[in-house]
Amino acid sequence: MNNKITIESLSMDLLRVALGYHKKSIKMADRFREEALRRCSEIAISQLRPDFVRILNKIPPALSENDIEKRAEDSLMYSTLCKNYARKYLS
Repeated sequence: MNNKITIESLSMDLLRVALGYHKKSIKMADRFREEALRRCSEIAISQLRPDFVRILNKIPPALSENDIEKRAEDSLMYSTLCKNYARKYLS
């Protein structure tokens, strides 16, 4: 699969994670959390800028955070970073 599509999909999954935790819909948020983790492994890292690879490597630990509020905030931040990277560097 194309890195642009995968990173955009990751961005949407992370946004859904953030919204799910914010709305206290833990089951839905956890489902998209698993999907986001799966998408992280689908990305061809060798084709990305090193600064973005560092960001990608921080996503799995952020999604494993015990504090749900922090997990939601981090998910929203990483969603935005992924979306911006896909728009700027993969268009």
